[in-house]
Amino acid sequence: MVHKTIQAVIESVEKPAIFITPNYSIEAVNQAYRDTYPTPVILGKSKCYEISHNSTKPCDQNGEACPLSSCKKTSKNSSALHIHKTSSGDIYCNILMKPVKDNSHRTIGFLEILEKVDFASSFSSDRKLIGKSKPFQEFLKMITRSANSNISILLQGETGTGKELAALSIHHASKRAKKPFIEVECTGLSEALFESELFGHEKGAFTGANTSKKGLVCMANSGTLFLDEIGDVPINLQVKLLRLLETGHYRRVGSVEKQTANFRLICASHKNLEKMVEEGEFREDLYYRIAAFPISLPTLRERKSDISLLAEHLLLKSEFSSKRFTAEALAMLSDYHYPGNIRELKNIVQRSGLLSDDDLINVEHLPKNMTVLNKIENHSTNLISNERKYIIELLNQYGNQPQIIADRLEISIRTLYRKLQKHKLNIIKTK
Repeated sequence: MVHKTIQAVIESVEKPAIFITPNYSIEAVNQAYRDTYPTPVILGKSKCYEISHNSTKPCDQNGEACPLSSCKKTSKNSSALHIHKTSSGDIYCNILMKPVKDNSHRTIGFLEILEKVDFASSFSSDRKLIGKSKPFQEFLKMITRSANSNISILLQGETGTGKELAALSIHHASKRAKKPFIEVECTGLSEALFESELFGHEKGAFTGANTSKKGLVCMANSGTLFLDEIGDVPINLQVKLLRLLETGHYRRVGSVEKQTANFRLICASHKNLEKMVEEGEFREDLYYRIAAFPISLPTLRERKSDISLLAEHLLLKSEFSSKRFTAEALAMLSDYHYPGNIRELKNIVQRSGLLSDDDLINVEHLPKNMTVLNKIENHSTNLISNERKYIIELLNQYGNQPQIIADRLEISIRTLYRKLQKHKLNIIKTK
């Protein structure tokens, strides 16, 4: 029988919460938890994984991180990101697990608190980050961990990986969600335009300033300021941005009155800012101001298992929503390397939908260069694989005789050692 104090604690938690024993049995539950899942909770009998995953085994036996297992090993708080089967369908949940101890400091059970991740989805959904792959889930963990803090975030990723949507997701998951989200496109801003756009100006401050204007910093008051492609800010303007971040104050162009800035800063760049700092193209002090919590966005080629899901989602949200991809088309889409990432995939989906005359989008409707590149990549992979097999055969045949092996391959000794390094092979030592 669970102690009344524990039941009272569970009921006082606003988020879905349960108290579970070391063997996963649910001993106390609040109404928010009961309302979340379609499966009824039977105290003392139901297991947490049965309710949240419809599974017969704990998470760590199904290839997932289990926060309860981690808590049992370390006696410390643990967290994990899971996809739970709820009354609203499969949703991402951030789970926080806390050991509960008695007066003798003996662990008697664990408090599990769930936080629904509303900005991400494992299926097609509007204005949400979509995916299931491990790189995608690692990225989500970073977002959920940073969202409720005021720490400055730097989103780093290739063009087309979704940095703007990621910034918006962080904002919506933060305590400032009901306040403004203001985006500043840093590319191509001149010095005069930069100051006017960011800080605003007074009437008559310069030619054409017929009225006073609020700056974007003022518009972001109490909310989030998103500086997109901050790597494109000229170095002479970076000092003005640094002064804003260091002092929390600014002045409108043409004014001597000091204004106070109150915003959460998120920056993004597809450039390597650390390298730019080394080359003197980006201020080191500004870099450390904006990169307090860097988050890397995975490329689409790192998320191959998400490509089919994303392609079908993008098709559903396009003007060709009545069409669908064949299995062969989805397989080819998943094999492509996407230098333009999700933005390129979106273009390909729209183009193939337009080229299809019926409800099915097949391989012939995909871009011709995709077909050619896939063939080249597969051919290159086969060549590399065959080369390695042949070198292994020669190593087994000639052992510690690199010159003979090099001669058989018709290459120099130096090139042989480079190939051995590439294939992670070594000359066989003979006695």
